Amino acid sequence: MKQVFIETYGCQMNVSDSELVISILENSGYSHTDEIEQADIIIFNTCSVREHAENRVLGRIANELSRKKQNTDLKIGVIGCMAQRMGRNLNNKDVDFVVGVDQYHKLPQILAELDEKSQFINETTIDKKQIYPDIYPTHQGNFNAFVTIMRGCNNFCTYCIVPYTRGRERSRPTEDILAEIDRVGQAGFKDVTLLGQNVNSYHYQDVNFAKLLQKADQIDSIKRLRFVTSHPKDLSDEVIGVMAESDKVCEHLHLAMQSGNDEVLRRMNRGYTAAHFYEIVQKLRAAIPNIAITTDIIAGFPGETDEQFMDTYKMMQKIRFDYAFTFKYSPRAGTKAAQYPEQIPEETRLKRLQKLIKLQQQITLEKYQEQIGKIKEIYVERLSKKSDKEVAGKSRDFKITVFPGSKALIGKFVQVKITDAVGWTLRGELTE
Repeated sequence: MKQVFIETYGCQMNVSDSELVISILENSGYSHTDEIEQADIIIFNTCSVREHAENRVLGRIANELSRKKQNTDLKIGVIGCMAQRMGRNLNNKDVDFVVGVDQYHKLPQILAELDEKSQFINETTIDKKQIYPDIYPTHQGNFNAFVTIMRGCNNFCTYCIVPYTRGRERSRPTEDILAEIDRVGQAGFKDVTLLGQNVNSYHYQDVNFAKLLQKADQIDSIKRLRFVTSHPKDLSDEVIGVMAESDKVCEHLHLAMQSGNDEVLRRMNRGYTAAHFYEIVQKLRAAIPNIAITTDIIAGFPGETDEQFMDTYKMMQKIRFDYAFTFKYSPRAGTKAAQYPEQIPEETRLKRLQKLIKLQQQITLEKYQEQIGKIKEIYVERLSKKSDKEVAGKSRDFKITVFPGSKALIGKFVQVKITDAVGWTLRGELTE
């Protein structure tokens, strides 16, 4: 039985896709291993959102060539968005096969062909209808499971390569999604995250995303329900209402603002204004007072003036996100923004990024300190990285919490009183 090692880069969707690939290969007689030294096949599941992510993979491939020289039967493959984007251009990187996001079901056949004849294989055709029906991912870990509800993206933000690598939106049948949620719940995963490039646009027959959430909330085998990613232009009052009324939908939402300036948002093709985004935040906090809101922000988008950047800075001050993933703009070949004039110099992008990071660090610390004295339900997932006399887990609002305890608590939901906030971590003590 040949063993397959998969190294995953990028978003939660790629994590879910790696689990899908493991399932496909295991069903065809392959075995998954977490030890690269034991692998007969090494697969890199890749991201193309930023150039840095692709360069990391190219570096990793180069690092593994020595292993391939020692084992001439070893095969190295690239799948995911980078594979979809570059295709045959990876032929000169000592890669044996390249498989795009809609062709994973062909992997067993591809590997069989490579056994018979060693030649580069490229399978990157986009299948506009592919949703991998009747294939259940082999979920990794023990506590948190990703369930993909749709594939592709229709938004065409001018900086983003995803619509070109993952194709158009298509939603999975509602009953298939609900069956998978119950299946992972029965398997012991109590914290489930619904995945899509834009979950708010989910629509299958007469079921929209709000109705899907309502149905998922009724599944007894799980205890927590989350979802990513939400696009502000599609986050409806109906979804906010369902979030507020549901027992299992957690008090956390990741909502990518990207910029706080209307002209920059227009050039990004985001489909909303800064005022509209702020209004959504106000609605969320009115409906769910204890909600945690996290976001994504880009610094140094082409043409962004100092004044426009400061609009973003001021909006961050005004909203006070619990956490923000901040990035300097990264041009991606094939996107509209890469062709924009007035590309911002690297030095300026970095300075703006550091200014946003410094602001968010202070806000996050203050937001976390506001939790001191509160009692929170924690899903214990592991021993602390620093001590085997402490355990760590997540609250419903997605905050890592560490407190004294033994490994006997792992997998349990416990009540913890928060006593301190350090960096992006809460500390506490058991109340029971």
